[in-house]
Amino acid sequence: MMNKIQNIVFKTADDYRSILPRLIVGLVFLSEGIQKFLFPELVGAGRFDKIGFANPEFLAAFVASFEIACGIMVLIGLAIRVTVLPLLIIMITAITTTKIPILLEKGFWQMAHDSRTDFAMTLLIIWLISYGAGKLSVDYLIIRKYGFQ
Repeated sequence: MMNKIQNIVFKTADDYRSILPRLIVGLVFLSEGIQKFLFPELVGAGRFDKIGFANPEFLAAFVASFEIACGIMVLIGLAIRVTVLPLLIIMITAITTTKIPILLEKGFWQMAHDSRTDFAMTLLIIWLISYGAGKLSVDYLIIRKYGFQ
C-alpha cells in the first residue's frame, strides 16, 4: 500500500518537459503569495474583504502561505502531484469568486480578458498533475534513490 502511494506521489516522466510549466506555475504562485503580504490592501486581506470572505486577514495569510510554500515546492519539483492540489483549489476558488461575477455583470469578453492568467495557471496545474515534475526535480531524485515507479 505504501509503495503504491509513493508511486502516485513521486511518479514522473523521464524527460525535461516539465521544467517550463514548473517555472511558470512556481514563480507565479510564489510571487502572488509574497505580494499578498507586501500589498495586503490591494491583493491580500483588502481584496479578500472586498470579495466578501469572512475573516479576510486570516484567510489572506493562509492562502499566501500556501502559495509561497507550494510555489517553492513546484520550483524544486517536490511531491508535485500533491503540491499542486492546493493551488488548483485556489484557482477554482478564484475563478468562482471573481471571474464568474464578471461574466454575469460584464459579459464573456471581459471575463475572458480578466481570467487569462487563471485559465493558464489552471491548465498548467492540470498538466503537472498528469505529467509529474520531470527529470530536473526532487521527485526524480527520490525515484532514482528509492526505486519507486
